Amino acid sequence: MRLDGSSDHPLTVEDERTPKLLLIDDSMDIHRLLKVRLKDERLELISCDNGAEGLEHARRHAPDLILLDLNMPGMDGFEVLQRLKSADDTVGIPVIVLSGSDEVNDKVRGLELGAVDYICKPFDVAELRARVRSAMRISHLMDLLARRAQIDGLTGLWNRQFFDERLAGELAASSRDGSSLSLVLCDLDHFKSLNDQFGHAAGDDVLQAFAKILQRNLRRSDFACRYGGEEFALILPGTDSRQAMGLLERIRDEINRHAWPRHPKRGITVSFGVCDRARDGGFDPVQWIETADSALYAAKHNGRDQIQLAGGAPRSASLPQAG
Repeated sequence: MRLDGSSDHPLTVEDERTPKLLLIDDSMDIHRLLKVRLKDERLELISCDNGAEGLEHARRHAPDLILLDLNMPGMDGFEVLQRLKSADDTVGIPVIVLSGSDEVNDKVRGLELGAVDYICKPFDVAELRARVRSAMRISHLMDLLARRAQIDGLTGLWNRQFFDERLAGELAASSRDGSSLSLVLCDLDHFKSLNDQFGHAAGDDVLQAFAKILQRNLRRSDFACRYGGEEFALILPGTDSRQAMGLLERIRDEINRHAWPRHPKRGITVSFGVCDRARDGGFDPVQWIETADSALYAAKHNGRDQIQLAGGAPRSASLPQAG
């Protein structure tokens, strides 16, 4: 099991969460109206009454859709929209403009700045609900397409492109808030000889089975990626080396006990290299990968089927190595 009792595919983790709708409007009547009329929709409504606060909430909560009033004191909706669409972390969030103006120039400007829809006040609530549903559906489908491009087709894990982007992001977050972070590189031992002896179908079975073992043991907040070939990478936010080592012991033990129908007399083992903040100290993704890779090389060099912490002593297998 995962640490939180779940076992989700990368495509389903986000699909199960409640969509977030951010409302940015200085009218408390609009907030009260939408809170009542959208209460039966499957979404979380987040409310802000000014542009600056709305921008901050957009960055913090990454909503699935924003309803944005144009006519607000201070920072108006046009400026908020322009800032949303010029920032990397909010540019992809769809925005529906709400406005008391039905001027064509305002509509054109809002749409040209990146809004997906423009609704004039006073609006029909049933129509607004339908437009929100439509925008949410399109956003969800676009998100699915984007994530499918980051999924490894054979194992169902995240691919190398996703890994590179996510590691950089998690290192930046760790640098900001001082949270723990561990990176693991793992490699299936003697995989080439397995392919040579039993064929690539057997090798694919092993890759897929190992991917499922990883998914069963990781938390929702963790990321399992196929790094390349028979090599995998785990990004473990909020996890120090001691916690990571305990997790990897469970994974190593499970694959050692796994039955392989295509080659019942040949077991499969895995070597692991672990790096955390204490072992690296910096926040350069390349340096982290090199440090974890050096630890993995040491695990391979010292006999395989073991966990090597960067700069520490290896944890060797408690079972005889097979194959």
